[in-house]
Amino acid sequence: MVDWEHAAHVLRESDQISASERERRKQRILTQGEPSVTRSIADAVVIKDREVFFLAQPDGNVPTADGHGFGLYYHDCRYLNGSTLKLADADLDVLVSAETSSSEAVFQLSNPDIQTEDGTLIPKESLGITWTRVLDGEHLTLHDTLRFQNYGLGPADLPVSLTLQAGFEDIFAIRGLLPQHSGRLHPPQWQQQVLVLRYDGADGLKRSLTAHFSLAPDGTEGGTAHFRIRLGPGEHCEVLVSLVVAESQAADDTKAQPPRTQQGTRRDRARREHTDDHWLTECTQVASDSLLLDQVIQQSLQDLAALRSSSGGYEFVAAGVPWFATLFGRDSLITALQCLAFQPALAEETLRLLAHYQGDRVDARRDEQPGKILHELRVGELARLGEIPHTPYYGTVDATLLFLILLGRHADWTGSLQLFHELGENAERALAWMDRYGDVSGRGYIEYQSTSERGLINQGWKDSGNAIVNDDGSLATPPIALVEVQGYAYDAKMTMAGLCQRAAEPERAARLRHEAQELRARIERDFWVEEKGYFALALQRDGRPAAVVASNPGHLLWSGAVSDALARRTAERLMAPDMYSGWGVRTLSDREQRFNPVGYHLGTVWPHDNSIIAAGFRRYGYDDEARRIFGGTIEAAMHSRPYRLPELFAGFGRGEFGVPVRYPVACHPQAWASGAFPYLLTTMLGLMPDASERRLRLVRPILPDFVDRIELRGLRVGDARTDLRLERSSTGVALRVLKVEGELDVIVET
Repeated sequence: MVDWEHAAHVLRESDQISASERERRKQRILTQGEPSVTRSIADAVVIKDREVFFLAQPDGNVPTADGHGFGLYYHDCRYLNGSTLKLADADLDVLVSAETSSSEAVFQLSNPDIQTEDGTLIPKESLGITWTRVLDGEHLTLHDTLRFQNYGLGPADLPVSLTLQAGFEDIFAIRGLLPQHSGRLHPPQWQQQVLVLRYDGADGLKRSLTAHFSLAPDGTEGGTAHFRIRLGPGEHCEVLVSLVVAESQAADDTKAQPPRTQQGTRRDRARREHTDDHWLTECTQVASDSLLLDQVIQQSLQDLAALRSSSGGYEFVAAGVPWFATLFGRDSLITALQCLAFQPALAEETLRLLAHYQGDRVDARRDEQPGKILHELRVGELARLGEIPHTPYYGTVDATLLFLILLGRHADWTGSLQLFHELGENAERALAWMDRYGDVSGRGYIEYQSTSERGLINQGWKDSGNAIVNDDGSLATPPIALVEVQGYAYDAKMTMAGLCQRAAEPERAARLRHEAQELRARIERDFWVEEKGYFALALQRDGRPAAVVASNPGHLLWSGAVSDALARRTAERLMAPDMYSGWGVRTLSDREQRFNPVGYHLGTVWPHDNSIIAAGFRRYGYDDEARRIFGGTIEAAMHSRPYRLPELFAGFGRGEFGVPVRYPVACHPQAWASGAFPYLLTTMLGLMPDASERRLRLVRPILPDFVDRIELRGLRVGDARTDLRLERSSTGVALRVLKVEGELDVIVET
C-alpha cells in the first residue's frame, strides 16, 4: 500500500536536495557503467505495441516496491509501477508464462492452500487463474482478462484483490541516472468502478492512468480493488480490466474516459496483427533442415517487427526495451544495415528520419554540430524540462559515418541512386562534418570530446563512462579516437566514392578514395601496437594508445581498413581463449586489469558486435572463425527464452557454467541483437549484391555445422526477387536457383 502523504513529502523534499547532491546525481548520466541500477529484468515477460510497452514478472505482477524496471511505459514515462494480484492475501503459484505474440502475454497461475476468513480451506491447485495481458498501442491501453476457474469438487468463495500503483517516473529516474522532478502526484481516486491515477508534471503535462473494471469491486482501498468471487464446481468467471494511458496539456483530458469496447479492441488487434504479418511476409523467408535455425531467425524478425516505432511519418526500429525504446542513431543504422537482405525498406525509412534530424548548428549543450547525425531522442518529463540534452542529443562519434555507409549499402541492394540523390545534401553535410568537426585535435582521425556538461563522456558504441581504458586500468583521456571509428571513416569515404563514381562524378570519387587510402595507412601506423601484436582500442590525448585487447579492432576487418597480414594477426587474437568465451568474442580480454564479466563494456559478449566481427572474418577469408562465432551465438540463443538474443551476455567462459549467463539489466528485445542473426546468415551465405548490374554474387558460401540445407525465399535484389536453395555437397555448398522474378544473374564464387 502506498503512503500518499509520505509520497507527497518525498516529492517536496526533492526540491530541498543540495546543489552539490543534485550535481552529483546528474553526473551519473556521464559516468554510468551500466544502463540501469535497477534489479534484474532478465526474466521479464515483455510485450510492445507501437510506442507502448509493458514488462511483467513471470507471475504477471509488477512489484509495488521501488528499485525495479517492470511496468507500463509510454513516452519515456512509466505509467504503471505496481500491479499485484492476490488471493486471500496469498501470492499465486506460476505454472507457465509466455509471450504469445509481440503484444500479448499469458500467465497461467494456480493457488496455494488458502484458509478463508470463515475457516474454509481452498485446497492447493484447485483453482486455475489465467491472466491475459494485451497491449493496444493505438489507443494506449493495456487490456487484462482475469479468468478464474474452479476445478474443485465443492464451491469456492474467493477473496481476490488487485492493487494498481503509478509513480509516473521518467525513464532516466528509473535507471538511477537522475532524480525524478517534483511534479504533483495525486492520491488514487475512484469514480464509481473506475480508478483514476494522476500526475501533474513539472513540465506542464497532465499524465493519467485510468483502470476500468467490468465487475464493480466489492470494496476499494487506495489503489486496491477487492472482489468476492463465488464459483460452483466447474464454474468460471472473468474480470476485465482496461488500463488507459493519457497525457495532455489540459487538466480535463485526464478525466476517466471509457475504454475501447471488447469488439473494437478485437478489430484493432486483428488489424495490428495483419500489419505485423504483412511486414514479416515482406521479409526474406528462411527455411532450413534445422528447426533451431528457423526458430531463431523467425524470433529475430518478430522482435524487429515488435520494435518498430514511428516519428514524423517515418518508421524506425527502437533500440531496445525498456531502457532505449526510442530513436538511436547508431543502433537504428546498424540494425537497418544488418537487415538489408531481409527488409531493405527499413534502411530507407531510417535514413530519411535521421536526415530530418541532422545537426544544423553548433550547440555545445547537445553536442550538436552541422552535419552530425543524432545519438538519442527523448520526449519525457526530464527532456522537456531541459534536465537532459536529449531533444535530440548528438553525442555520438560514429552515427554520421554509419549514415553514409548505410546509404551506400542500400544502393548496393536496390540498384537505385534515388535515395542517394534525395539525401545528397545530407550526405554532403555528413562528409563536411567528418573533415571540419570530426577531427577534434587535428591529427587526421575522427575523435570525440563532449562539450556538454550533461553529455556522454564516451561516444562510440561502448558509451558507458568506464568503457575506454588503458592497460594500467586508468580511464582514457579525451579527445579519444576509437579504432573502429577510423575503420568506419575509411568505409564511409570508400562507399561515397563508389556512389559518386556511379553518379558520374569521377574526380570526386578519386579524391575520396585517395583520402580513404591515406587514412588506412595512418591506422596501421598509429594504432598497431607491436608488443601486443594487436591494434590499440583508441588513441587519446597527445596520441597515447589505449593499448588494451578489446573487440573493437574486429570492426576494422568489417570495414576492410587493414592489410591482409595485420588482419590475420587480429583474427587470431580475437579468437584466443582470453577473448572468445565460447558464446562469442568478449568486449575486453579477461587478462586486462579492468576485465569484469558483468561490466557493461568491460568483458561482456554482445551479439551485434560478434555479427560485425564475423562479417570481418569472412571479408578476409577466415571462414572457420566466422563459423565458430555463428555456432557459439546460436547456441547462446538456444538457452534464451524464446530463442531470443538479449542485448548482451556476461563474459563468463563457456566451461564455467555450461550456459550463457544473462546480464541482469539487458534490454530484450533489443534491435541490433535481433538483427545479429539475419546479418550472420547473410554473412555465412556470402550474399554480395550488385543490383545496378542486376547481379547477386554468393562469395564462398558456407553453412553452419548443424545445417545441410537452407532456402531463401523472396530475396530482393533491385526490382527482382529470387528463391535460392543451398545444400551441403561433397565439394562444399551447391546452389540451386529455384525461381527468379525479374532480371537477375545469380553467381557463386568459390
